[in-house]
Amino acid sequence: MSKIKNILFIMADQLRWDHLSCYGHPHLETPNVDGLAKRGVRFDRAYVQSPVCGPSRASCYTGRTVFSHGATWNRVPLPIGELTLGDYLRPVGVRTAVVGKTHMIPDAEGMARLGLNQDTEIGMIVSEPGFEPYERDDGLHPTPLLKRKGDNLAYNDWLKSKGYVGENPWNDYANAAEGPDGEVLSGWYLRNSKLPARVREEHSETVYMTNRALEFMEESGDRPWCLHLSYIKPHWPYMAPAPYHNMYGSNTFLPVQRDPSEKVDPNPVYGAFMDMEVSRSFSEPETRETVMPAYMGLIKQIDDQLGRVFAYLEETGKADETMIVFTSDHGDYLGDHWMGEKELFHEVSVRVPLIISDPRSAADSTRGTVSDALVEAIDLVPTFLEATGAPLADHRLEGASLMPLLSGETPKNWRQSVFSEIDYAFYQARNTLKVGVDDARGYMIRTDRWKYVHFKGFPPQLFDLLNDPDEFHDLGRSAEHQEVRADLKEILFDRLIDRKNRTTMSKEGVAVLRRDEDEIGILIGKW
Repeated sequence: MSKIKNILFIMADQLRWDHLSCYGHPHLETPNVDGLAKRGVRFDRAYVQSPVCGPSRASCYTGRTVFSHGATWNRVPLPIGELTLGDYLRPVGVRTAVVGKTHMIPDAEGMARLGLNQDTEIGMIVSEPGFEPYERDDGLHPTPLLKRKGDNLAYNDWLKSKGYVGENPWNDYANAAEGPDGEVLSGWYLRNSKLPARVREEHSETVYMTNRALEFMEESGDRPWCLHLSYIKPHWPYMAPAPYHNMYGSNTFLPVQRDPSEKVDPNPVYGAFMDMEVSRSFSEPETRETVMPAYMGLIKQIDDQLGRVFAYLEETGKADETMIVFTSDHGDYLGDHWMGEKELFHEVSVRVPLIISDPRSAADSTRGTVSDALVEAIDLVPTFLEATGAPLADHRLEGASLMPLLSGETPKNWRQSVFSEIDYAFYQARNTLKVGVDDARGYMIRTDRWKYVHFKGFPPQLFDLLNDPDEFHDLGRSAEHQEVRADLKEILFDRLIDRKNRTTMSKEGVAVLRRDEDEIGILIGKW
């Protein structure tokens, strides 16, 4: 088999790289993901383009960095002209669909300008973006938002058919617990995370999405497909169904990674993020003790459900023709570095698991191996294109195909650093810092040894990952490291000017256009 027929692109939302047993977690056993790693390559140093759901996913889908594609935050639309995975794969006959989350919203202004609406096939594909929405569900449906959007949530309809009453079972059952007097305890409040969700395990979001993924694969028959199975969990609300809600106690948690010195004269941007409510909440020991069992249980449930998916592929013979990719869109601080959520550039936030299993014999030599190559989320699209034989579009794509690494080859001039960025205009931290909307930007360069973070208008951060792997000691203002910072800033500058902006013409097109001038009589500078 010279080409891959199917791609199963699995993403767990807000999954830390170190919360899988194949990545070294001593207590959270994930045998199905581990089994995938034994059948493929586990990338040990994979990084997202932005540690925020929307922009990270937009980069995964476009193969382009965040300020190149423009979807810099969760509710910033991807411009209508940006091509995504489906736009590349559909022309070569690959059905490209999503089950679960994309966190993308339509470019309504762009669609209106072109006279498109979501009721048409092209309007639907453009607004999704590029995916057939087989079961599109971003997993964020509090009742006020559901009413405002007027969504007809398929998962809610399914729950109602199972006997769950009320206008929003997602909110009141799947992401809520029950108090001693029968009261509904919302999963939006962290204090309730240790309680079991009111929904039965077999009716939870993770199981439902797995069911729908299996239905898609069965329905597709022999037609080539790329399915983005995008699990909503372990992203908040941190609410797990029984028995997953209390499988893990405090003796199974990874030690918290934080040091009092981090709070002494911190970098101003880091200090502003530490001061946000979510960070102050997760800095309390009680919060971490309450949330961690649910977070770990939700991961365990995903692994169990992936066992169903992998078994189906084996039973139907599709395993021999399907590339499987497992990753995350970003991590979760969970109290590390005195932080909650994600957003900044510590390893627990910006580093993700990435496992790829290529069924072809060309990948036999790398099965069960670990790659320490520095890879980025934008490498996925060019990998998928090369795997399926689709045109590579290197005038638009900013990542590099991982196919050589899967075949045991060492590409020449492979990158020596990874890049990530954030638009923090939408956070309270910007107001705290009194920064303008266009100035709330941060950029990361991570090499084998160093991590350099540039914040516009503020001192940088610098971490020596060789001598300070926990990233406790910020050398961003150290006089002794001025030359190191200058070198890394130059690497950052080179990366920023290396973005692809001539997206409507290939490299071959440039050469043809230049040669064409003499032929059509445009004569420049001739005597």
